[in-house]
Amino acid sequence: MNKQRRILLSFAFITFLAYSGFSQRQQNFEYSSPESSGFSTVKLDSLSRFLTSAGSSSLVLLVDGNIIFEWGKTDYRHTIHSIRKPLISALYGIYVGRGIIDTTATLKDLNIDDIIPSLSEKEKSARIIDLLKSRSGVYHDAAANSSGMVSNRPERDEFIPNENYFYNNWDFNVLGAILEQATGKSVFELFKTEIAYPIGMNDYLGEYSQIDGEDENTRIPNVDGFYQYEKSKSNYPAYHFRLSARDMAKFGQLYLNNGNWKGKQIIPKSWIEVSTKAYSVTNPGYGIGYGMMWFVLMENEFRKGASFYHTGKNVHMLGIYPSSKVVLVHRVDTEKKHTFNQNDFYKMIELVWDSKVE
Repeated sequence: MNKQRRILLSFAFITFLAYSGFSQRQQNFEYSSPESSGFSTVKLDSLSRFLTSAGSSSLVLLVDGNIIFEWGKTDYRHTIHSIRKPLISALYGIYVGRGIIDTTATLKDLNIDDIIPSLSEKEKSARIIDLLKSRSGVYHDAAANSSGMVSNRPERDEFIPNENYFYNNWDFNVLGAILEQATGKSVFELFKTEIAYPIGMNDYLGEYSQIDGEDENTRIPNVDGFYQYEKSKSNYPAYHFRLSARDMAKFGQLYLNNGNWKGKQIIPKSWIEVSTKAYSVTNPGYGIGYGMMWFVLMENEFRKGASFYHTGKNVHMLGIYPSSKVVLVHRVDTEKKHTFNQNDFYKMIELVWDSKVE
């Protein structure tokens, strides 16, 4: 074989490898007509008009793994806010399944403490499983706390671990730190290698940065994730993901598939079952509970099956409805000035389900 032929064959092989890698990453959805899945095109047109007038960024509706409705800039990355929690829950499922993380380990076992006023012995007895359920009993200040978290927060040591549910960013932030401590990698890298790449996310590359959350002039970096430090409140930063709607839809479909993607088990099915079960009832009137970093719509006389979801800023939505084989993703670009509000959010959900005709 002459030198020129060897060079051409080598170039072709490299090109093949590069193309194969690209193809693996571009594992996109199939499309179906709304009518084939029991939805109305006419009614979904009304949803489109509403999303335009209200100021949404994007919406994706999947039925049985196929896109029946896609609106807006579905390839545009921006912050997902509290929907970061299911992403971390999924990573816990993977590492618990591998025996790397023991959810019965306590904060004391893991040498977890915080700035003054540091954790009490009672607080240090909280287990990883208590943090996952938002029942740690630790009410230390935290980065990225909302005003409601601060004003409604119980007193320190008011409850023992697992006695009381309180949606608390301290728990969520520390869970990220524990995951990194156990693996030696950032949560953003872990999400890339364990979930984003295996299921062929299009837009998430795992690039990350950090910001000072106490600096009013800080801007959100144009990366896939960033740590938000507020060092006057806690040692532990919040970790924020920036995803596109189509990548979030793939994550939702992974859960609808019980953790399986094209024949490969990414997240243990047993973890999905246990983490999307309600351990606390947060809204008895509407039958809403909280699992392990997922909200749960519990089965009742009005619902033939349970479903689970998470919101962000009361405008973002990732909903998984197993009995209907539906995944719903709704996004608003909250990194910019926006008009979409919580009432619009409820109207959006109403219009989605009103478009179902059977």
